[in-house]
Amino acid sequence: MNTSKLNFDFTGKVALLSGAASGMGLLLSRCFVEMGGSVVMTDINRESLDEKVAEINAIRAGAAVGVVCDVRDYGQVCHARDVAVETYGRIDLVSSLAGGAELRMLNVRGLEFPDVPIDVYDWSIDVNLKGQLYFDHAALKQMRTQGSGVIVHIGSITGQEGSSSNVGYATSKSAAMTGLTKSIAKYGAKYGIRFNCVAPGPVLTRGTMSTMATLQGRAAEPQEIVDLILYLASDHGAFITGINILADGGRNLLGKIGYPKKEN
Repeated sequence: MNTSKLNFDFTGKVALLSGAASGMGLLLSRCFVEMGGSVVMTDINRESLDEKVAEINAIRAGAAVGVVCDVRDYGQVCHARDVAVETYGRIDLVSSLAGGAELRMLNVRGLEFPDVPIDVYDWSIDVNLKGQLYFDHAALKQMRTQGSGVIVHIGSITGQEGSSSNVGYATSKSAAMTGLTKSIAKYGAKYGIRFNCVAPGPVLTRGTMSTMATLQGRAAEPQEIVDLILYLASDHGAFITGINILADGGRNLLGKIGYPKKEN
């Protein structure tokens, strides 16, 4: 994975991240530690999590701890928060990178919306929306006490476009990008807590993303999205709250032109 060219100072800061054993969650963990911070890495995959935590601690001993966490379980989310506070004394950044489009994640193919088992959509809303709300709710108890903190939600261009198949994913991301971000930003302001959302277009976390059309003619490198999260988490983003940033390479401007016919 790439190392950020940015040079923010997160010394003494603590990040609590979900989906941290792979993809952009892992990259964000690495960058945050390289910039002086500490990170509580949560993931549902214990074996992979242990391996990646060891890799991060090789950068700086004691900079990372791992907590196995199913984001659908509020008790487990609260446990992750408690580990962060007990280990490092505070929480300065929360970002929920766990999730994904339900039909791909659960390997459901060839069914139209009414024929997809409803528990597939339940899973998607639980992971992609409620998981983010759970982390917000749990972490705010600590951030309110501190009088500071940043939460960066993760949306998607799909939340802007909609999807005829991954309906749960599109619904969840849309809600995170607008209602969740704006509502809790209004609450958090009086405590010095900022809320924003980053909604990527196609990102090269897997090969198929390169086939999705954008105005710029390419998909994003994962580092480009992670750098935006880092900016929002830093003091440079101190005047930014309550917004969704659509980092999609101009895909939204294309309308339906050039879109692939099949969504999965």
